[in-house]
Amino acid sequence: MPQTKLIVRNLKKIFQIDEGFGRYSSITAIQDVNLAINDGELVTLIGPSGCGKSTLLMILAGLSDKSSGEVVLDGRPVNGPGLDRGVVFQEFALFPWLTVRNNICFGLKMKGIPRADHDAIIRRYLKMVKLEEFGDIFPHRLSGGMKQRVGIARALAYSPELLLMDEPFGALDAQTRASLQRMLVDIWAETKKTILFVTHSVREAVFLSDRIIVLSRRPSTVRK
Repeated sequence: MPQTKLIVRNLKKIFQIDEGFGRYSSITAIQDVNLAINDGELVTLIGPSGCGKSTLLMILAGLSDKSSGEVVLDGRPVNGPGLDRGVVFQEFALFPWLTVRNNICFGLKMKGIPRADHDAIIRRYLKMVKLEEFGDIFPHRLSGGMKQRVGIARALAYSPELLLMDEPFGALDAQTRASLQRMLVDIWAETKKTILFVTHSVREAVFLSDRIIVLSRRPSTVRK
């Protein structure tokens, strides 16, 4: 039997909007979302623009508060950021003052992985994302696709239990996007990491996924 890695129960997110002059209104972005993801699955979230896909991912990452409901990863409640999750954003969220190698090393230091192991881990993931010759380069000298490869390597290097990817290829040209999709499938096949991937592209979802979760329009819930 497959082991359940992530459980989301009755998740709800309401945004409070300050309209000025002491008046507030509320928008329900997510309404009663329930889902479960098994260990080692690559699952995509798709749905209409503005339906709350990224909001849901940020709640799972612990970077946004939920209004109600429960998120459980490996039997433990998720109530904030943690090194049991890695996140890859659509924007190339690299540290510009660090080389590629030191960007990847950042999570290793945060997690307290022994310094003696750093070089071998960094080499492994540089090879995995096909950037072996770029370890000492700073991000401003990399193309968009290369920057996103570094982001993926950085998120995987400290071995999180769950990798969350928020439209990571959305800002790339079609050829680069196709190349990184194939690379991600290869990485997933090698690492068997549990991945939750947000996209607005049905084609991308079908190519990548074990399963696809379809969200409704706002307030978002699971349609299928």
